Amino acid sequence: MKLSKLIQKLNIRKICGSTDICISSVEYNSSNVKKGSLFVCIKGFNADGHSYIADVIARGAVAVIVEDMPTEALSATVICVPDTREALAYVSAAWFDHPAEKLTVIGLTGTKGKTTTAFMTKRILEEAGNKVGMIGTVGAFIGDEQLETKNTTPESFELHSFFRRMLDAGCTHVVMEVSSQGLKLKRTAGLTFDLGAFLNLSPDHISPAEHKSFEEYRDCKKKMFSQTKCVIANADSEYWQYMTEGNEVITVSTDKSASLRAHNVESVWDTAVLGSRFDVSGLYDGEILLNMPGIFNVHNALIAMAIAHGLGIGLETVKSALEKISVKGRTQLIREAADTGTFIIDYAHNALSIEALLEMLKGYSPKRLILVFGVGGDRAKQRRYDLGLAAGRSADLSILTTDNPRFDDLDTIFSQIIEGLNVYGGKYKIVLDREDAIHYAMDICQKDDIVAFVGKGHEEYQDIKGVKYYFSEEKIIKEYAASKH
Repeated sequence: MKLSKLIQKLNIRKICGSTDICISSVEYNSSNVKKGSLFVCIKGFNADGHSYIADVIARGAVAVIVEDMPTEALSATVICVPDTREALAYVSAAWFDHPAEKLTVIGLTGTKGKTTTAFMTKRILEEAGNKVGMIGTVGAFIGDEQLETKNTTPESFELHSFFRRMLDAGCTHVVMEVSSQGLKLKRTAGLTFDLGAFLNLSPDHISPAEHKSFEEYRDCKKKMFSQTKCVIANADSEYWQYMTEGNEVITVSTDKSASLRAHNVESVWDTAVLGSRFDVSGLYDGEILLNMPGIFNVHNALIAMAIAHGLGIGLETVKSALEKISVKGRTQLIREAADTGTFIIDYAHNALSIEALLEMLKGYSPKRLILVFGVGGDRAKQRRYDLGLAAGRSADLSILTTDNPRFDDLDTIFSQIIEGLNVYGGKYKIVLDREDAIHYAMDICQKDDIVAFVGKGHEEYQDIKGVKYYFSEEKIIKEYAASKH
């Protein structure tokens, strides 16, 4: 592609050299540069692409996009812009011939629930006969094909490459999780969301490497709505008006007047379902059976329903999809083990999410609530105490086991969890091997108990001393349940 075409939408400060040249590839990783490449110099956390300019030109790059103009003359064309991350997003869209403009793009942002809501939305759209792409925490999906992603919201070049592949595969819609980091790092720059939803907001991702304050985290998420045509918001979140100011908003709620409201919410628990039944009024009027538990999943379902309504999908299609929905690693009921017990897998791995999960499960009034968990190594020590505190307050028994210990000492991890457990006198048992811990929990599970396996969720590995070993909690539970027949 001609360089002049790739840079049409850039805010250019200065150009040195010709733009009437052919580009063979767009790169932001210097090791991938080849003859004819355009190299975009990104200032990263660990390295600055500007330091590699001489190297990439030696490798064959014919053009570079920079924020800082080189002091020496170069043999390659130099394009200076205020923000190379933003430039990468616009160049990437052009390189793949603007595929997002030919898709219906749906964006979801919030602290919790993005993955679940994305799957709900995808399932409803598919029930209506569409082929749907999805991008988020658990990977990218092109219909049923799953691809690995490094980030919840991938770098802009990868993002547009996924859009291109989705379009070429016949997808008409894409549902994507839009993270605060993705917005902060301009990965979605230039992208228009046909529909965008705000789920909720609470302090998270606040650290020197992520967001310096809650206010920065909040305001990064808010940026999505300046790029959104139709905005949907959870009106039960105290931040919804701040986040969506300046937009016309479709609201959902379980608590107050809204465009779509859920009421008469009741829990449903039997061998095949751990979920909720509720009535809706407003955009839709009728009764919904949701095959996922908890009021937070009712909120997620309302967002997905409002999106469906905005796309002209009828109530019967929505109802059918929500009755069947199951999201890997998100309050996932293992139905294949239903005659052995009620077993839930969930990705909850911080105190807030575990507290919410346990309180929700207690609402089903189990005889015992058993929690199987560990805490990842090489992470904040306070999280271990906080998780122990939450477990001690709400679980009848905690089975402590490995999560992703990485290079950390297990005895230290357990002692810090136990310190929190002891505040409430929480009962616990240590079973070092996670597979053994799963078997133990299933062996002691009785009728009317609920066992929650938390922390791993959709992950299919354990990270131990720098090696990722295959580990599927879902597979282990199903196989052990089958062996008991």
